[in-house]
Amino acid sequence: MSRVPIRILAGGMTGALVLLAGDAHPPQMSRAQAHDFGRFGETWPVIEPDLLQAVSQRLAHAQASGEIDRLNRTFSDRAQARVEHPPAVAGLAAATQNRTWVYDPSVAIDADVRDAKGALIAAKGQRINPLDLVRLPRELVFVDGTSSDEMAWANARGNDTRVSIILVRGAPLERMHQMQRRIWFDQAGILTTRFGITHTPAYVRQQGRTLEVSEVALPRKGAVS
Repeated sequence: MSRVPIRILAGGMTGALVLLAGDAHPPQMSRAQAHDFGRFGETWPVIEPDLLQAVSQRLAHAQASGEIDRLNRTFSDRAQARVEHPPAVAGLAAATQNRTWVYDPSVAIDADVRDAKGALIAAKGQRINPLDLVRLPRELVFVDGTSSDEMAWANARGNDTRVSIILVRGAPLERMHQMQRRIWFDQAGILTTRFGITHTPAYVRQQGRTLEVSEVALPRKGAVS
């Protein structure tokens, strides 16, 4: 099989013309010719705006127009409203019957725990009960902050040294000013979910190496303040 020669017959800035020659001899050309076909349409240089400069200009405009001050006020108002009136914990209702159960806070370790010198403190799979090391300092009381009955019941269980009142609904700062004591809020229902609480009022207190959880049905007067 004969080899097919490849010859470049035109080059330069406009590209190259490639001639494939078979058995026939290509026509003789004295030299490669480069052609300038001119400019078609308008052309513009590629300009990429400086991102930081664009952001700085936008911020300067927002500052001059008062937009930044307006956004700051909006953010501050929303943050304050969320603190004063946090979203209520979903899925909770007023207790209609008394219910008590035991919550074991023990956890199983998923990896060996060692000290700085490599000595084994706790082995993988071992169950650790935090109540062996610390005590629950106060009774935890969970109440609906919009119910005057539940708030009165919680307040009667003891002062701040004995009881921590935790709201699941309502305005904690407003109740704090009214009652002149510390009021907490169960953000996103983390505590009530952990203890399995589905009704209020409820309380959690330590009983040895476990926690006693109780939901209490109160006589309802229907008054909400």
